[in-house]
Amino acid sequence: MKQTLALASLALVASAASAGISATKHNLTTTGTGPNKQSSTEQICVFCHTPHAANTGVEAPLWNKGLPAATGYTTYSTANSSTIDGEVLGVGSVSAACLSCHDGTQAMDNLVNAPGSGGYTSGGANQAYVWTAGGEIIGASGNAIANLGQNLRNDHPIGIQYCGGGITGTGTTVNGSCRDSDFAGAATRLKTKTINSAQVFWIDTSTVDNTRSKSDIILYTRDFSGGSVKGPSVECASCHDPHVETKGSDNISFMRVTTAGSQICLACHTK
Repeated sequence: MKQTLALASLALVASAASAGISATKHNLTTTGTGPNKQSSTEQICVFCHTPHAANTGVEAPLWNKGLPAATGYTTYSTANSSTIDGEVLGVGSVSAACLSCHDGTQAMDNLVNAPGSGGYTSGGANQAYVWTAGGEIIGASGNAIANLGQNLRNDHPIGIQYCGGGITGTGTTVNGSCRDSDFAGAATRLKTKTINSAQVFWIDTSTVDNTRSKSDIILYTRDFSGGSVKGPSVECASCHDPHVETKGSDNISFMRVTTAGSQICLACHTK
């Protein structure tokens, strides 16, 4: 009986997740809301995730896409801006997963493990699915959906130390202070905790309840200073939740926090 209940609970969770993304542009089947749709499979999750033989070269769960070469990007570090206090790393972490679709360099059906048996291709390969609208490469048919390209200097910095650096964590304690005082720090909304022996950081945007949730600004722990410092990094998924497209009439593009009154900006930037 307990096993039956557990299986039923898992089924409900899976159903809820599918229901959330099915009404977004990330649903690339014919039932999706975006301009890019294909008729070769009715599976929704397969374009990002697979239960077996996933790509482990990226910090995204069970990732099912091949990754472009990390050396192909121009990052914000080349701007030589006097306002940048912290280190800027190359494209990695969860941002590499986002850019595997959104840099416009490869087909959206470049999958490691296609639906059905015998569809595994090490590293990912174009499955040549039949697209009924848009195109196989994001941005190929114009500006219908986000094509960031590989020159990332005109986008919000990713792979960059939060608040100029100087921040580490132990348990639930933030160590150090922001090098740039124009950011929310430990005295306000910057939080940390240890989860599965790993230190995680986030900006608590709701009631500052010390609980990390999908509606907070998620900071991703990366190795800075040649690997000697582990600290919070701003990545694509810090601001974007790929599973939820809208949280209000003002909020598009999968934002974690509403853009009304620039709330998503002011969650981190104390201007």
